[in-house]
Amino acid sequence: MVCALLDFSKSIDMWHRDGAWLFRAATPRGLLFAAMLDAVIILVCNNSMVRPSQNIDKLLLAAGAELLPVTGCKGLSVRQLVEHAGVNLGMFHYHFKSKDNFIRTVLEQTYEEMFSALVLQVSEVHSPMESLRGALRVLGRFGRKNRVLMVTLVSEAMAGEALPAAFLRANLPRHIKIIAALVARAQRDGSIVKAPVPAVLAFLMGSVAAPLLLGSAIAQHGVLPPETAALIEKSVLSERALDQRIEFALRGLAADRK
Repeated sequence: MVCALLDFSKSIDMWHRDGAWLFRAATPRGLLFAAMLDAVIILVCNNSMVRPSQNIDKLLLAAGAELLPVTGCKGLSVRQLVEHAGVNLGMFHYHFKSKDNFIRTVLEQTYEEMFSALVLQVSEVHSPMESLRGALRVLGRFGRKNRVLMVTLVSEAMAGEALPAAFLRANLPRHIKIIAALVARAQRDGSIVKAPVPAVLAFLMGSVAAPLLLGSAIAQHGVLPPETAALIEKSVLSERALDQRIEFALRGLAADRK
């Protein structure tokens, strides 16, 4: 085998440039040798290269989504995160560079999933009232699913933490803008009362979102007896209770068609 390679090597030209050996076939036999050499080099490089992906970034993001509601942005430890995800510290730095970049990625991924579903509710196929109802359900379910995280982010932002404050500042106006447009459309259609859109938004958010945040904050701090906490979970924080409040709010806003 070695003799064959040496024999083939006479059929190629080799030269050194920029710290690397370069090869050129000098004869037809050299073409075969060059192809063999290329294959060996690729095989060696592929086997020696580190392959850092293998869904490790997804494992870290999933672990972050579980830990952030408990730790908050400030309290999240990178070492705690990698232990929870079952990966090494180097992989974290490879994928995300820093803790702040990682937290931003987790929050943006969580929010964008909801926002994509919200945008789908803006459709001319459904009536303005049905579109508004659908959008409120998307927002309400997102708030219910992530209520502990939302309470934590709001608390940290109010305490002066820059990262959660920047996230809320960048994203709250996005879904509020969509709800405001649906409200205005329903008003033009005559489905809901004519009133300043900000006033209608305040009423809707007070009916849908505020009970979720307040009920979650109370439940988190354990200030109520267990039986009262269970009642709040069923009557305020459940999906059924959420849909009921949405219906109450929309009936309250419905225009008098007499």
